[in-house]
Amino acid sequence: MTALLEMRGITKTFPGVKALDEVTLTVRQGEIHAICGENGAGKSTLMKVLSGVYPFGSYEGEIHYDGQLAQFRDISDSEAKGIIIIHQELALVPLLSIAENVFLGNERAANGVIDWNETNRRTGELLRKVGLREAPTTLVDKLGVGKQQLVEIAKALSKEVRLLILDEPTAALSEQDSQALLDLMLELKTQGVTSIIISHKLNEVRRVADSVTVIRDGSTVSTMDARATPITEDAIVRDMVGRDMAHRYPDRTRRAGDMLMEVEGWNVFHAEHADRQVIHDANLTVRAGEVVGIAGLMGSGRTELAMSLFGRSYGQNISGRVRVKGQEADVSSVNRAIDAGLAYVTEDRKSLGLILEEPIVRNVTLANLGGVSHGGILNENEETAVSERYRTALNIRTPSVFQKVMNLSGGNQQKVVLSKWLFAEPDVLILDEPTRGIDVGAKFEIYGIINELSAQGKGVLMISSEMPELLGMCDRIYVMNEGELVGELTAAEASQERIMSLIVTD
Repeated sequence: MTALLEMRGITKTFPGVKALDEVTLTVRQGEIHAICGENGAGKSTLMKVLSGVYPFGSYEGEIHYDGQLAQFRDISDSEAKGIIIIHQELALVPLLSIAENVFLGNERAANGVIDWNETNRRTGELLRKVGLREAPTTLVDKLGVGKQQLVEIAKALSKEVRLLILDEPTAALSEQDSQALLDLMLELKTQGVTSIIISHKLNEVRRVADSVTVIRDGSTVSTMDARATPITEDAIVRDMVGRDMAHRYPDRTRRAGDMLMEVEGWNVFHAEHADRQVIHDANLTVRAGEVVGIAGLMGSGRTELAMSLFGRSYGQNISGRVRVKGQEADVSSVNRAIDAGLAYVTEDRKSLGLILEEPIVRNVTLANLGGVSHGGILNENEETAVSERYRTALNIRTPSVFQKVMNLSGGNQQKVVLSKWLFAEPDVLILDEPTRGIDVGAKFEIYGIINELSAQGKGVLMISSEMPELLGMCDRIYVMNEGELVGELTAAEASQERIMSLIVTD
């Protein structure tokens, strides 16, 4: 197979930081090529160099595309050659229709007038190609994230894509939507589309990738050819982190103590539709030192349960009882839930867990300002000292606690969220998708933090869409389906098959 793309000796420097150092990448015509690496390794920077976000002249090295030296000045230059990048943060306009989004900047027009019949007809063809049945006139904000991702791919196809770059395409998707997207990538491959996928989900990489390139600390570490030798997840992980990780989940002594939290008869109705019940008579317990999981498919009600328990942050007409350390707990507001000993690490850290424009020092103390205040006046020296303590304890990689959170990697942002809630000194932490969108090395560190909290006698209630994660971390696992807890399994009883069996037979 001939090379469609060759990036040779790519070096990109920002003030005081060498983000890429002599990176090489070869992508062959018609293949799916995966790029793996920890957060901050340089994967996205490399793709921005390729697509012209960082224009020719702002980096060292050469890009050869389709046998010719490429010197892209901007994204329009690379798109003209059929190179289309779909970023993790989707670039769709919510209040425009699918058709308007697909042809935004590439309008079907004659004499300055848009031909809407042609626009909608062509959009319909593209939607059928990507497996979407929605009408071209449907507003994008009416679509789920999985379908929005398919709209982005339809938009790429409208530009006659030859090289499709997908940056963490399944990070926010359900298992079903993820599999549909991977199937589409394989289908596009049969149509001659070459793809680059950046992903932390190594099982998905193994499923679709013909080749895998690993980048670590801004340098190319290895390129593996799946057609020559089967690629193992352990091999990818070893090259990503620079060491063997014989155990993906750190060891810990499982020791359940006294009862910490009991939930009885918990019922929740939809936040906007009062006649629709989303949680039905939920009963669960968490003991001191336990890590308790909640498994279920997307839409099963796991997040709704967690948010309703944490200060009734979701839902209406909520009923049921919560006891913490044997005492009836008032969780009718977020402040009262915090006072009762609960903490909630949201699945959406960027929108709901952090103030991205503020520095680490401001975010860490948000949930317990009283802990760094006297007489209602914030003591900035104490605030800094607290932030430095958690920076050290949780190994937050940053030059200063005064750095804005928006400039941190996903794993380090998650550590700031955890720091915020640990400073509130809770008895029970509810962790909703605690490792979503972070790399394998940072995941291992988060797992270590969870184990340390368990060793301190805290209770952890953990929601995750990754069943291996629940099986590797939890003492017990509740299974949820359509708003009901349909089963409970001990660590010894639990398996992916048992969990799925409980979901589909309910």
